[in-house]
Amino acid sequence: MSEKIFMALLVGAFFLMAAVFLYQRKKREKQIEELIMYLMRIQDGPELPEWTSYREGQLGILQSEIYKLVMLLHEKSSQAVKEREYLSKMLSDISHQIKTPLTSITIMADLLREPDLPEEKRMEFAGKIDQQVNRMTWLVRNLLTLSQLEADMLKLKKEDVEVRRLVQRAAEPLRLMADVKNVEISLDMDEDIHLICDEHWTVEAISNIIKNCLEHTPEGGRVTIRGEENNFSVNIYIRDNGEGIEKEDIAHIFERFYKGKNASENSVGIGLALSRQIMVQQNGTIDVKSEPGVGTEFHLKWYNI
Repeated sequence: MSEKIFMALLVGAFFLMAAVFLYQRKKREKQIEELIMYLMRIQDGPELPEWTSYREGQLGILQSEIYKLVMLLHEKSSQAVKEREYLSKMLSDISHQIKTPLTSITIMADLLREPDLPEEKRMEFAGKIDQQVNRMTWLVRNLLTLSQLEADMLKLKKEDVEVRRLVQRAAEPLRLMADVKNVEISLDMDEDIHLICDEHWTVEAISNIIKNCLEHTPEGGRVTIRGEENNFSVNIYIRDNGEGIEKEDIAHIFERFYKGKNASENSVGIGLALSRQIMVQQNGTIDVKSEPGVGTEFHLKWYNI
């Protein structure tokens, strides 16, 4: 091979390598520019823009890491928005629910300022103010508890509890209410049934169910509580022979603030929603069956997992 041909090939190879280098450089500059534009578009709007994937080389690794970071930040941002919306809704719910008792307290406080108000009326209004304050305290406490449970901020304990004692604790504060209405509360449950749960909050959940049954059972009626255990779950059945729940209300009775056709005047629709959320947090469920004029049965189930 002559020297001229060799030199020509050498120059040709040099220019080819230079051309390849320039092409790769241009390509990389374009990809970097696209990455920069992608990050700028992310800042311009809440939606993630379409992503073009580069698979080869270190630029592909850089792009992959940027995408992971973008997705993580987007997820955290979305969660923060949801938490703000949830907090706003919770505060709105609380303010709406305490409006009525606050109005009553304001009216009765104005009446108490009357100098000629009989002492009997003065004591009556003071008692009613006390009732409304207790009502608001109960309402805010339960709303905050429900909100904490729904946001998974309230950590429940895991305790080995005898189910019969658990139900007795839940029913005991309601005995006076049952006696006033002449409603019998009967318990059919073996003493050897145990449950892993948070005793305090599970008592609250069961108590709300029993209270709901008592409120909708007429004088002379009966509320029966039965418990059983199998290989898969622990079950409690709470049944009344009261007025029952209308078919259109069944699907909604565990929703917060829902009041069915047969709801009492003092009901705010929190108790059953709180019970359901406590059950859900403990790997449990609540089902309900009801027939108007015959009665209602709540089935509380905790899975053995």
